[in-house]
Amino acid sequence: MDRPLPSARIRSNRFRRVAAVGFPVLALAAVIAFLPGWVRPTLTRARVRTTLVRTGAIESVITASGTVMPEIERVISSPVDARLLHVLKRPGATLTAGDAIVELDTSESQLAYERLLTDVAISDNQREQTAIALERSLSDLDGRIERKTLESDLLEAKAGSAKQLFAEGLVAEQTLRDAELVARQARIELAQLHSERTLAQRSTDLQAAGLQLQRTALTRSADDARRVLRLATAMSDRPGVLTYVLTQEGALVRRGEVIARVADLRSFRVDASVPDASGSRVRSGMAVSIRATDAEIRGHVASVSPTVESGQVRFSVSLETPSHPALRPSLSVDTLVVTERRAQARIVAQGPYTDNTGARGQVFVVHGDRAVRTDVQFGLRGYDTLEVLSGLQVGDEVIVSDMRDYLHLPEVRIR
Repeated sequence: MDRPLPSARIRSNRFRRVAAVGFPVLALAAVIAFLPGWVRPTLTRARVRTTLVRTGAIESVITASGTVMPEIERVISSPVDARLLHVLKRPGATLTAGDAIVELDTSESQLAYERLLTDVAISDNQREQTAIALERSLSDLDGRIERKTLESDLLEAKAGSAKQLFAEGLVAEQTLRDAELVARQARIELAQLHSERTLAQRSTDLQAAGLQLQRTALTRSADDARRVLRLATAMSDRPGVLTYVLTQEGALVRRGEVIARVADLRSFRVDASVPDASGSRVRSGMAVSIRATDAEIRGHVASVSPTVESGQVRFSVSLETPSHPALRPSLSVDTLVVTERRAQARIVAQGPYTDNTGARGQVFVVHGDRAVRTDVQFGLRGYDTLEVLSGLQVGDEVIVSDMRDYLHLPEVRIR
């Protein structure tokens, strides 16, 4: 027959039934309570970089690639047709004023110079001979004038005596007329001699002037030939660096052909280029910022090439401090052409949070232990900053690390 169970057994069975149902329910409740904390992404503050929204000036720029170039590059060309004898300096050599670069064969120019010196000497000899001949001619005329003067004075005296005798009735009238006629003829001949002497003097002066002009022309030609000979050993006329030089010794060099180029390293410019899609926005006179190593150098667009080469528009930048110590020849620099500027704006450091247009983006703003996703509208884009039009306030702490893996979440916890 059935017997009643002990009360202890009944309590034990009841506890097992309650535990079989209650423990799973409690475990499920605990999982539901703690699962969001286990699944929610968490970032450590040490792994993210942040920046603050602030106010300041911003410049909208076009980024170009630039190269530092010497502002002045002296071109040395051959003064004559000659052969290259010796290359005295190689590209890259530092030069001072007066340093010889190459030596040319100038034997033909030397002969031409010597012929000109001979012509100058012959001209001097001819001038001396002509001067002596003209001096002799003038001396002969002076003697004839002196004799004719004496003869004229004598005839004038005879005519005067004949006139006095005629007045006294001692000679005939015909004798007086003959004496006066002879005296008049002597005066005419003396006047002709004076005129001849004046013409001879003028002729002498003109011949001497012509000979002097001829000698001056020969002297100038000789001086030019001497200058050409001096230039045959091509020399630098200023301190600088040799950037190019002919290297084929024995080669024929034509007159006017470039022998060497010397760059003056005391001042520089920047030659830059941008893709043709942005090139239409670059104009002469625009402000430019050059980033050379850790220095910023201001300048302006000096000229823009009217042609497009290999999809690039080239332009030249004139610097406010062309002798800045950070500048080096052939140094690659970031060239920022300023298209627009605002003196006061809300700005934030650039980061990977803008869309394809660059006008809108999503950033994470730090609020205590949370980073909240925020929609932001941007304005001008500078070299390393963006203008904030809406969505952020001055003082907001923005994460600039790459947060693209978390853009589907409204917020991220920060530890």
